Amino acid sequence: MRRHFYHQICLFGLILYIVSCSGNKKKQNIESQDLLNLTQYVDPFIGTGDHGHVFMGANVPFGAVQLGPTQFSQGWDWCSGYHYSDSTIIGFSHTHLSGTGSPDLGDISLMPAVGDVKLTRGNLEDETSGIYSKFSHENEVAKAGYYKVSLDRFNIDVELTTTQRVGFHKYTFPKTDEAKVIIDLEHGIGDESTETYIVQENDTTISGYRSSRGWIRDHRLYFTATFSKPMTSFYTSDSTSMQKGKALKAKKVYGLAHFKTQEKEAVLVKVAISAISIENAKMNMKAELSGWDFNKTKQDADEAWNKALNKIKITSNDNHIMRSFYTSFYHTMVAPSVYSDVNGDYMGTDKKVHSNNDFMSYSTFSLWDTYRAAHPLMNLVHSEMVPDIAKTMMHIYNEQGKLPIWHMMSYETYAMVGNPGAVVLADIVLKGYDVDNHDAFEAMKASAMLDERGLKWLKQYGYIPYEKEYSSVAKALEYGLADWSIAQVAKKLGKQEDYNYFIKRSKSYKHYFDPEMKLLRPIDSNKIFKKPFNPMSLSDYIEGNAWQYTWLVPHNVNGLVNLFGSEKAFITQLDSLFSVNEKLGHAPDVTGLIGQYAHGNEPSHHILYMYPYVGQPWKTADKVREVLNTLYSDKPAGISGNEDVGQMSAWYILSSLGMYQVAPAGGDYVFGSPIIDEAILNVGNSKTLKIIAKNNSVNNKYIQGILLNGEDYTKSYISFKDLKAGGTLEFEMGAVPSKTFGVAKADRPASKD
Repeated sequence: MRRHFYHQICLFGLILYIVSCSGNKKKQNIESQDLLNLTQYVDPFIGTGDHGHVFMGANVPFGAVQLGPTQFSQGWDWCSGYHYSDSTIIGFSHTHLSGTGSPDLGDISLMPAVGDVKLTRGNLEDETSGIYSKFSHENEVAKAGYYKVSLDRFNIDVELTTTQRVGFHKYTFPKTDEAKVIIDLEHGIGDESTETYIVQENDTTISGYRSSRGWIRDHRLYFTATFSKPMTSFYTSDSTSMQKGKALKAKKVYGLAHFKTQEKEAVLVKVAISAISIENAKMNMKAELSGWDFNKTKQDADEAWNKALNKIKITSNDNHIMRSFYTSFYHTMVAPSVYSDVNGDYMGTDKKVHSNNDFMSYSTFSLWDTYRAAHPLMNLVHSEMVPDIAKTMMHIYNEQGKLPIWHMMSYETYAMVGNPGAVVLADIVLKGYDVDNHDAFEAMKASAMLDERGLKWLKQYGYIPYEKEYSSVAKALEYGLADWSIAQVAKKLGKQEDYNYFIKRSKSYKHYFDPEMKLLRPIDSNKIFKKPFNPMSLSDYIEGNAWQYTWLVPHNVNGLVNLFGSEKAFITQLDSLFSVNEKLGHAPDVTGLIGQYAHGNEPSHHILYMYPYVGQPWKTADKVREVLNTLYSDKPAGISGNEDVGQMSAWYILSSLGMYQVAPAGGDYVFGSPIIDEAILNVGNSKTLKIIAKNNSVNNKYIQGILLNGEDYTKSYISFKDLKAGGTLEFEMGAVPSKTFGVAKADRPASKD
């Protein structure tokens, strides 16, 4: 009887323990020095629907390899190679973009198959017409560092994981004498193969390269692949017929590795890549993945992600917020991606191999997007990477004569406008990172004094006339904020003449202001406004119109206010931005609309944070909460525009924490409305910043007051220096706007000349 009673007590205690643990799952102890299980909140499917364009597959933080499925369909919504609406796969390739508005990469594609397969894309009416197979989302799993899918056509289960430079494939075959792995060097994502090469080195190893022309006009990637069991035979094809011999060079080369398999037998393949050579690819494989333990590699990838995600530990009672937050943080770490081999070699923009380097070279810089939030976030929580980012940018400058604009894989795409590389580098310098400030300044100055991309007219007129240059207003505004950033570095270095020149040029926005329309509109070389003029037109802007671009003066908000004549007039026009519902011209990138505010595209991203400059921080709280709650979700269509290589997600991260950097370089972080309950940020140098949002809720969205390290803090912004110092930042939240917080002029953020 006692024993039965004792067992009942033990069982009851066990049940209480399980319930307790379950109830605390969302409230993990973020004070703990141990790594929390944060990868559980990452859902790579978020952003694969609608126009998110995010990468789907396996990778590690900032890894060179993004190993994932490439689908049959092509087009704008397949820029990453994958869209949730699709149910086809033509292969598993080792490089992908994430969230871009243009397609490319998709290099070195492998496709397991059974039986005869035609080596072509085929057509959707007949699955046997080409290389692809259909699949179901019900048989698909995606986690940080791991991807799994079943290929219905071939009855093959595919599992993928990676190291930094090596993709690891696991193919589970049925019993067959006709198992094969197709190495497809023809198909990329939106590009065209120009020269491809493959060679069988022995019965378990093949190597080669793929050259292509697409968004990157001249791209080559080398690889080596090793199988876990010997091939029974190996064939090559130029996509029209099988070829004799074990090596082939042609425009569209395929390799076919044949195997005999038992039921549920797994064939493993390791594929290492390099931009330098096959030999370097082999070196990368030897250094990173010499063994064959797929599960351990998968676990290592998960641990790498967990370590990275633990740089920001948050708590929230809302599991949707946890999923959105950590998936967003995950998205910000797909790129910039490692571009050096393990020995430090990288391919320069000058198409020369650069060796003996003391830094990690990175690639895929979507700078027009990422200077706004992704890099300010990186500067806050990825301190160890920042010096190498700066060195990469300086090496690009030395190789191509200008700082990067939209740079990837040793190629300058020239996508978008302005001098965003100067903004990012200036932000790094002004925040005190260990870089050669004088060399960095010379690179910024040289990039700003070229005669290309409208700069000639800016130097000649002090603005860009619309009849001289397309997208004149957008270009001038982007150059203006970059020039302001350069001026701040000149001031820091005591270069007064340079400061005077660039600070003057940074005010070119004033030429475009129409006091009647209260918009920035194009002018000609005689300073006459363009007529006729439709403020909804996109023709003189880039992915936007006059309503969105009028506010693209983040470096001089107070100067913009002065153009309106009063704070009241400025506020009236800013308020109206969110209610004007006239129809835009054709602009697939201009999405996530609230009136004419377009959160799905980057030029709008700072606008919500302009209200504190005129003493109305509660309006920022209203709009930030609206965007966080309505334009982001934890569903496949959970991003309201292109992810743009981490920018959309970085906005979410910073705004969830309650702040956003408005001024483009070295600027203060302006407060908004945190949605997390608590957060601990690892800000480097063994320091942490704890953020607490007391009484926070859906209704309690307004900041009532702030304590910084226990002391009253009345300003509606905070400096980068104070954030990096660590400590405790405590928000007191309430249901109605505070009549005092951030209202006094002394407490408002202010633009700096």
